[in-house]
Amino acid sequence: MDIALTEEEERFRSELQDWLKANLTPELKRGARLSPGVFAEPDVAVPFMAKLNEEGWLAYQWPEAHGGTGWSATKKYIFEKELALAGAPNSAVMGTKLVAPVLWTFGSDAQKDYYLPRILSGEDYWCQGFSEPGSGSDLASLSCRARRDGDKYVVDGSKIWTTHAQFSNRMFALVRTDNSGKKQAGISFLLIDLDTPGISVRPIHNIAGDHDVNQVFLENVEVPVENLVGEEGAGWAIAKFLLENERGGSCHAPKLGHALDVIERAAADMPDGAGGMLADDLAWRRRVARLRLRQESLEMIELKILANVAKGRDPGPQTSLTKLIASSLNQDIDLLAVDLYGPRALQLPVERPLYGEDVPEPIGSEDAQVAMARYLNSRAWSIFGGTNEVQSTIIAKTVLGM
Repeated sequence: MDIALTEEEERFRSELQDWLKANLTPELKRGARLSPGVFAEPDVAVPFMAKLNEEGWLAYQWPEAHGGTGWSATKKYIFEKELALAGAPNSAVMGTKLVAPVLWTFGSDAQKDYYLPRILSGEDYWCQGFSEPGSGSDLASLSCRARRDGDKYVVDGSKIWTTHAQFSNRMFALVRTDNSGKKQAGISFLLIDLDTPGISVRPIHNIAGDHDVNQVFLENVEVPVENLVGEEGAGWAIAKFLLENERGGSCHAPKLGHALDVIERAAADMPDGAGGMLADDLAWRRRVARLRLRQESLEMIELKILANVAKGRDPGPQTSLTKLIASSLNQDIDLLAVDLYGPRALQLPVERPLYGEDVPEPIGSEDAQVAMARYLNSRAWSIFGGTNEVQSTIIAKTVLGM
């Protein structure tokens, strides 16, 4: 689907397409295509982010006052859609899309002046320290403790499922600064330098063999008081704001539409076992059509959210709706790819990266080689950023009044 664009927006789209042809190299596209994890590896994502930053486009969602483009909702939509259609790698969203809005909304002037430019330059690579063993969906029960000691906090505890902590030098974390009252009221938001003594990172390899997540241990870690964002006890409200951006601050639909396009093109050359091609099989076409309708419906919801944000409105509970739809749709599209490639999708190489020089020869095609790993990794979509069950509860309470 597409929307009616003004002449200026059409010129912008044309300029962007030309820029992508010149700057999105075959190596970067291949790296993005053959990365089965949720996020592209830094050796793929960071060089492309540097190119975007050089053009002034990395902070496309940021306000102009903080170094952003100040684009309209439509331009942001065009940007994300064209990058998806071109096969561009995903950016490292922890910095640009999660902690950056927190900083310019709740942070001190010193925090904004120091951290925002470093996010854009790539000097800081961020990870998120929210979940803990036993405190995932029930985030209010977290126990990682930050004790005030003069001009510093002393932090003890651990964080788990910490995506790309092995690459990061910064972590934004929820910590408990008070145990005396309501659980949510005793949580604060801290910025932590991962080079600080007392921090160790233990890798967690998932069922696909990828090392995306980690457990981070903090033992007597000293964090300057000026690294507190907002006031003590404001962490819960800040986290809700951040999670709204995580759930609905991006356009998932264009990426999912592109994934469907790739599958449909492959199906045109895939024998159906009965003398024809899979793309012509009626049952297959119905299945693809149902997914396409869901993808286009999601796109309309995301466009509405972008329009509301452009008018200064909070994204609100609609972000839970988009998160819920996008998670299930992503998983169903990845399952479709596995079914498309059949036995050739069952290969699950443990070598990483799969775009390197010494990767095993694929059985059939490179897309078939990553299909199963991508399917297994996408199981996490219905967990991170709030489980599908949590999103359903939010929708029931805030939208349906149940």
